[in-house]
Amino acid sequence: MATKLCATPGEALRDLRERGIIFDGCTVMVGGFGLCGIPEQLIVALRDTGVSGLTCISNNAGVDDWGLGLLLQTRQIRKMISSYVGENATFEKQYLGGELEIEFNPQGTLAERIRAGGAGIPAFYTATGVGTQVAEGKPHARFLPPLGKAGVNRDAFQERDYVLETGLFADLALVKADTADTFGNLVYRRTARNFNPMMATAAAFVVAEADHVVNAGEIDPDRIHTPGSFVDRVVKTASVKRIEQRTTRKA
Repeated sequence: MATKLCATPGEALRDLRERGIIFDGCTVMVGGFGLCGIPEQLIVALRDTGVSGLTCISNNAGVDDWGLGLLLQTRQIRKMISSYVGENATFEKQYLGGELEIEFNPQGTLAERIRAGGAGIPAFYTATGVGTQVAEGKPHARFLPPLGKAGVNRDAFQERDYVLETGLFADLALVKADTADTFGNLVYRRTARNFNPMMATAAAFVVAEADHVVNAGEIDPDRIHTPGSFVDRVVKTASVKRIEQRTTRKA
C-alpha cells in the first residue's frame, strides 16, 4: 500500500499550484474552532505558497498572529465564509475597510452546509436565520415542521418558513487530527474534532496534519473518524498549543 505521508507541511503543498489544485481565487476549507483543532502548520505552508484571492471556509479566522490570521496579515484572503470572527482585529480592520468580504452563517448552518457538500447535497431548507439578515435574498418556502414524537397530532403544528441554504465544497481542505496512519485514516481528539471530519469529505483534495502518525493497520478500525479514502496526504507536525482566551484565578 502506497504511503500518503509527506516529510513536511511545505512538501505536502509544494506541487499543488503546478497541478492546478490550488490557484489564485480558489476555495479552501480549514478545520478548527477558535485555536482548537486548527491545521496550524499547514496554514503556514499555505501562506508560503503565495496563493492569493482565497475564499476560506472556516468557523472563525484565528487570532491576529496565528491560524488564518497569518493569511489575513499577508492579505491572501479575499472572502471568509464563517460563523464567528470576533477575536481577530486584523479581520475587523480589513472588513470595515472594504478589503475583505464576509458571508456570515449561523454555526449549525455552516456545519450542515459543509456536511451537505460532502454528501453531494446541493441545497437544503432550514428554519435557522429566517427573518434575519442571513436569509435576505435567499429562496424561502413553507413547510409543516417534522413531528417531534410519534403519535403527536400533526394538526397541532403550524406551517413555518424555511430558507434555502446551499451545500459547500472546496478545492482544498486542510484538517487537523490527533492520530493518522500512512493511508490517511484519521482519529481526532475530543473537541478538536469540531469541523474537521465534515471538511475532510467536502473538498477535491484533502491534506491532514497529525500529532502522531502510525503505520497503516495500526489504528483500530472502530476508532477511525475519517476513513483514509477521503485523505490525499498526511504530514506529522509538532503542535503549538496556543490559548485563545487565557483565564486564571486570582492569587
